[in-house]
Amino acid sequence: MHWLYLVIAILLEVSGTTCMKFSEGFSKLVPTLFIFIFYGLSFTFLSLALKVLPIALTYAIWSGAGTAAITVIGVLWFGEGINAIKLISLLLIIIGVAGLHYGQEQLH
Repeated sequence: MHWLYLVIAILLEVSGTTCMKFSEGFSKLVPTLFIFIFYGLSFTFLSLALKVLPIALTYAIWSGAGTAAITVIGVLWFGEGINAIKLISLLLIIIGVAGLHYGQEQLH
């Protein structure tokens, strides 16, 4: 169940960040309100996940998956460019998260 909470937290964080783009610097009311709603719910579900999951791994997955998802949304939805540096950087995030997971498993 705690992994499900983490997935929900990631989806809510990505939704909140996407609303930041739509808020145009907090100048549009509805997207601005959704930023706070989505982030509040994201932190709630992240806290629920942290009741059981290790903090370093959980935060790395939450932030890394969110960063990767926002990059994909930026490219596909907002027409932001993609290049080798962005792809390599995303790969390094994935490697870092995998390394934290592997390191956590070695402790047990």
